[in-house]
Amino acid sequence: MSARPFPWEAAYPSTLRWDLPDAPTSVPALLDAAVARGPDQVAIDFLGRSITYRELDVRAGAAAAGLAALGVRPGVSVGLYLPNTPFHPIAFFGTLRAGGRIAHLSPLDPPRRLRFKLEDSETRILVASDDPEPLDRAAGLLAAGVIDRLIVAESRDFDPRARPAPLPAGAIPFSRLGEGAPPVSARSIDPGALALLQYTGGTTGLPKGAMLTHANLTAAVAAYRTWFIGTGTPMGPGDRLICALPLFHIYALTTILLLGLDRGATVLLRPRFDVDATLRDIEIARATFFAGVPTMWGAIANHPTIEQRDLSSLRVLSSGGAPLPTEIVTAIHRRTGRQLGAGWGMTETAPAGTRMLPDQAHAPGLIGVPLPGVEMQIVALEDPRRVLGAREIGEIRVRGLNVASGYWRRPAQSAASHVDGFLLTGDVGYRDEQGSFYLVDRKDDMIISGGFNVYPTMIEQAIYEHPAVAEALVIGIPDDYRGQSAKAFVTLRAGAPPLTLEALRDFLSDKLGRHELPNALEIRTTLPKTAVGKLWRRGLIADSAEDADPPTAADPQNTSEPNTRTPGAPE
Repeated sequence: MSARPFPWEAAYPSTLRWDLPDAPTSVPALLDAAVARGPDQVAIDFLGRSITYRELDVRAGAAAAGLAALGVRPGVSVGLYLPNTPFHPIAFFGTLRAGGRIAHLSPLDPPRRLRFKLEDSETRILVASDDPEPLDRAAGLLAAGVIDRLIVAESRDFDPRARPAPLPAGAIPFSRLGEGAPPVSARSIDPGALALLQYTGGTTGLPKGAMLTHANLTAAVAAYRTWFIGTGTPMGPGDRLICALPLFHIYALTTILLLGLDRGATVLLRPRFDVDATLRDIEIARATFFAGVPTMWGAIANHPTIEQRDLSSLRVLSSGGAPLPTEIVTAIHRRTGRQLGAGWGMTETAPAGTRMLPDQAHAPGLIGVPLPGVEMQIVALEDPRRVLGAREIGEIRVRGLNVASGYWRRPAQSAASHVDGFLLTGDVGYRDEQGSFYLVDRKDDMIISGGFNVYPTMIEQAIYEHPAVAEALVIGIPDDYRGQSAKAFVTLRAGAPPLTLEALRDFLSDKLGRHELPNALEIRTTLPKTAVGKLWRRGLIADSAEDADPPTAADPQNTSEPNTRTPGAPE
């Protein structure tokens, strides 16, 4: 093994190497290799229906043939407007085998945002589910000429209980997509070719498509694969991965679907998160891997029967999409004896970034060490070319084979986001002497109060220590004296007594500086969340704005684990 030049490599176990052993490849090649190794292994379990690697391969091949007959080839976008269903991986691999590229769309996108993404990505072919509301929107796009072809995924193919809406005029049933079309001949796909337009942002401006190549996606998979092997938790055909996060989001796409298929594992694909169903998957289906967001882990930790449940099958527990409250980490460790892993990533890193080492104790803001193949630095906020030392707070910048080169049709933003070959993440943090990184907040969310930098995430972490608080979000509000001050929004635990601003400030007085103490408090029954279930700070600001629904899994905040960034996730 070569000398270790980065500070975090000294903290790596001796069995883990930083450099990636394999060159990036194409996404279809990843599936091809898995099919060759275990064609009869179950690839996807969905509502009791098992799909083997061989069946997934055949169905993706038929989709590729049908899409190619409709004109899909290099340079052509196919929009996937799908919830969690086996049609997603089938259409995903089918499009890429035909040489096309994917434009991910969220079923939660309001009509105006959906139309923008289709037009921006030059998508004229759309695959949509036959759920009534999204199908009605898709039919309207077809009638308006925004798209030329509408392919409808027939839910009854995998769920006999489904009640689909009728197919609109001119739509193509997915089951007929490959009829009479010649098979797509095996092609060598350039790893540098564009595979996915993953939209991120849109809460403070127009969404922008991060350009992720085959190399970016497969390098991210390789980073996780190398990490798990090197840290003693290799994944293989005996593993069962719960996928309750949406596949249109980079977190689930890479760290569950692509990684699981790459390892020949079984993906327990679920339409949505349901705490009781997830506990059954762990206890009865013997799931070994669960990646969720803190709200999911909180629901598990606080479930009334959690003390009686058998969670012993879990080998890898991951949280992402938002900062992870300490009490959730403690509760999960008490029940499973395992560390709830956290880390950081973003849409633009596909979303490989950092991960906590297996023996690292949870600490506020800790996101761990860079994954294999990922290089990170802290640079001055006012000069992104000036690299800072240990314990100095600045902006995180990152580079690696997994990092997107830029944004689709946004040359100025692409250029501005890269300095010296690194991507500027917009996340504020620091690293310690051992190479572990800590997240402080989003650069855009920082509050300037009386000339001091105030970080909402750090205030939220302190608020979570209050025994009455279930969830917390903090934003900056105008302040005539300080310019800005912090306002806290919280939900209370069941049965908790009322909480006043004065009582909260008293509780926080020994945990925060005076300039950080909230000057306003609002108690709510719920707080806004994104499509992946992470708390959505910007939704508080956009509460009264038109089309202010949660961002579709591409919101550029920071993630506490593979995903897009959030002080906590991406599309």
